[in-house]
Parts: sequence; structure tokens; C-alpha cells
Amino acid sequence: MTLLIGATTIGLILALLAMGVYLSFRIFNFPDITADGSITLGAAVTAILISNHVDPGLATLAGFAGGVLAGMTTGLLHTKFKINGLLSGILVMTALYSVNLHVMGKSNVPLLNETTLATQAENLGMKWLHVAADSDLNVFGWTVGLRDAATLVAMLLLVGFLGMLLYLFFRTNLGTAMRATGDNPQMIRALGVSVDFIIILGLALSNGLIALSGSLLAQYQGFADVQMGIGMVVWGLASVIIGEALVGSSRIGLLITGAVIGSVLFRLLVAIALRWGLNPNDLKLITAGFVFVALVAPAFLRKLKPAATAKPSEA
Repeated sequence: MTLLIGATTIGLILALLAMGVYLSFRIFNFPDITADGSITLGAAVTAILISNHVDPGLATLAGFAGGVLAGMTTGLLHTKFKINGLLSGILVMTALYSVNLHVMGKSNVPLLNETTLATQAENLGMKWLHVAADSDLNVFGWTVGLRDAATLVAMLLLVGFLGMLLYLFFRTNLGTAMRATGDNPQMIRALGVSVDFIIILGLALSNGLIALSGSLLAQYQGFADVQMGIGMVVWGLASVIIGEALVGSSRIGLLITGAVIGSVLFRLLVAIALRWGLNPNDLKLITAGFVFVALVAPAFLRKLKPAATAKPSEA
């Protein structure tokens, strides 16, 4: 049960990464590789502030702000300096590796003895349930640690709240303009809307969510590491693809929900595979292979449909 709760909690945290990747890849059709650096930036900023006894809430907001700045930098390189979108992301991601090392001062910052949002969630659970910190809860016959249960509930509420905010934002005039920019930038430009501003804003919001995911992940795992962002953009894309396959709809609310469900489901599948003996060294390779199959499968299935429908007519 502990494995299930831990995997679900991490899946919810990485759902914010999936939302950010969905925003850049699906809304703007922008191949933003900045995610691999911004998720580590959020973790690094939050970890170094918490280790210096800054309030965890303020440290988390600072991590979010770091991601916003990283996304704005990528947007500025692309829109103002006319650098290819993919290259803009690669430039910023590469630079962020050194930035993250400077922020942390070393390659790893432990948080096990610091007060984090996970610690505060545990304390809140103790207060509400009137139990000790080392107490276990009985949930449908399963023994669950108080810290694990409290963190899971807190992440579920936070991700649900942020997902609702993102959905409401996309229903505003600015959010609608952002979606329209991804579909038809020429039309938006003809209507007098600054496409450059919309792209910069979208990438800032995307990387802010990704950095927030890194911030929460560092607090949950108890450390921030300079290598923790490697391959995360592929992870986010896999979650988005799974979510799209599950919801089977183009409605924005369902797609956001699908990204969250896809992230949790993907993390659960990984946890089960590791429990069954998967070599952790093969995890990134298997993730990349899964994304490849998910990307090419729809086109392959569409090619098979005409062939299947042609045979009865020929007979």
C-alpha cells in the first residue's frame, strides 16, 4: 500500500509537469526542451531557501518564479532574437545546468532535517486526527503512514485546485487568445494581438508549472539534485499522450484532467514495473520507447482503417 500511495503522490506532483508540457507542446505546438532545466531550477531554488530556513510556502513560490523567468528567457530568444524554438529551449536548458549548480552550491541539497510542505501537511494531519507523528492509519484494512496519507491528500487538493485555475484561465479572453495563437498565429496577428507577448506568456506559465512540480518533488523526496531533470520532458509528454488516449476528447477541461490521470497512471505503471524487477537503468529507455509507440500508433491505426473498410466493399 505504501508503494501505491507513494507512486500516486509522485504522479500527482508530476501532473504539474504534464500540464506545463501540455501547454507548450499542445497549445503552442512549441518543442520546449527548457522543461529539463526548469524543473531542476524550481527544486534548486526551493531547496536552498528552505535549507536557509525560509518559509516553505515562500520558497515554493520562489521556485515557481524561477521557472517563469526560465520560460520567459526561452520565449524572448525565440521571438525577439528569431532563434528556432527548439534551439531556444536547448540554449536555456544548457545554461540552467550551470545556473542550478550555482544556486545550490553543490550537486545535491538534502532536506530531510528541514521543515517542508510535506512536513506541514503531516503536522496538519496530526492536528486534525489527534494522533502522534509516528502513528499509522487504517484505510480500508491497509496500514498507511500518516505522512504518506497527509501528503497524498495535500497534493490531490493542490493539483485539483491548480488544474481548475488553468481551466478557468483558458476560458478567459487571454486564455482563448493563447489557444488561438497556437492554432492560427496569422489570424491573431491580424486581430491586433501581439503574438510574441502571447508566446512569452505561455512559455513562462508552462515553465512556472514545471518548476513548481520540481519544487514539490524535492520537498517530497527530501532532496534536490542537479541531475533530477534529465528526461523529464519525455515523461511529461508521455503523461499527456496517455491522458489524451484516455479521455478521447478535444475539450480543454477533459484534456487537463487527462494529463493528470495520465501522469498518475504512468507513475503507477513504472512503480509496478520496478517492483517486478525492472532494471532502473532501463527506465529512461523504456519511457522513450513508450512515447515513440504512442506517437506513431495513431497514424498507423488510421492507415489500417481504410484497408479494413475496403475489403467488404471489394467482396
